[in-house]
Amino acid sequence: MDALDGRRRRVTMLRMPAAKAIRIREPGGPEVLEVGEIDVPNPGPSQVLIEVAAAGLNRADCLQRRGFYPAPPGVPPDVPGLEFAGVVDSVGASVDTWKPGDRVMGIVGGGAMSTHVITEAAELMPIPDALSFSDAAAIPEVFLTAYDAIILQGGLGNAETVLLHAVASGVGTAAIQLANVVGADSVGTSRTPDKLPRCTELGLTHAVLVENGQFADAVKSVAPNGVNVILDTVGAAYLSQNVQVIAKQGRLIVIGLMGGVKGELNLGQLLGKRASIHGSVLRSRSREEKARLTKSFSEEMLGKFTTGELKPIIDDVLSMSDIQAAHRRMDANETFGKLVLAW
Repeated sequence: MDALDGRRRRVTMLRMPAAKAIRIREPGGPEVLEVGEIDVPNPGPSQVLIEVAAAGLNRADCLQRRGFYPAPPGVPPDVPGLEFAGVVDSVGASVDTWKPGDRVMGIVGGGAMSTHVITEAAELMPIPDALSFSDAAAIPEVFLTAYDAIILQGGLGNAETVLLHAVASGVGTAAIQLANVVGADSVGTSRTPDKLPRCTELGLTHAVLVENGQFADAVKSVAPNGVNVILDTVGAAYLSQNVQVIAKQGRLIVIGLMGGVKGELNLGQLLGKRASIHGSVLRSRSREEKARLTKSFSEEMLGKFTTGELKPIIDDVLSMSDIQAAHRRMDANETFGKLVLAW
């Protein structure tokens, strides 16, 4: 990409570069994904055009492929991708925080699996010098999600305990590290026994194997006073047990619904513990909300990737042309950490 520096500039005229992109032909399995082309408009006054080097794969991309998670308004409906890493190509007229050639990463509402993507300047983060583009592409979605959920919304603090469901996922492995940074203990659940030792090596305090859908007794054995914060990617299937193991004044943060959308809730337990339930999603938030989250994470946590306190956990880096294979692996729950697709 360095060879392109000579033509990178602040935008002064309308241009519509053709970009390669992963396209979803129609709702379905991984076979509906293909490499195609899209037109990318010129960035607006507050926007930046990024030449994308790599993009992280998330479960939301698989849901979108199947037709269950439509893109928000203004986002390409048939181009997946919620996070990227790359180089600034050009900037809008009012942007003075970034310049062509800067290495950046960030989240978008969709369309990141393209050679070029436009985003708001305020939603970008610099890539720490020690990290490659593939490393950086594994950071924005999972670390911002985990940071927002357990730190900003959950208020996780020193000497508290957080319960992390699907702990071997990208969000789970990020949350383990964030808990360590703030001095909290972590309890992580997984249905796959082979993944738990790797989570322990990453800093997980207590590993819990979910057997026949049950985890409450095992969690209470290691956290008899309950857990202060729960990061739940499962939803309905775990709701009842979550309320059983939550501590007094605990906070349950629901960020995923892999286990269904409707569950039975014992309101008496919830009231008696003075616990709270929060629902959270990043994709549909306003530009202002995303900018505030990006700024907070950049100020509080980004430097820890340089010190080694935080690190992206990558299962594999694949060529963007291998997008179908990547989706098959995610559908089969074969990954530990992130899958990254590189151009």
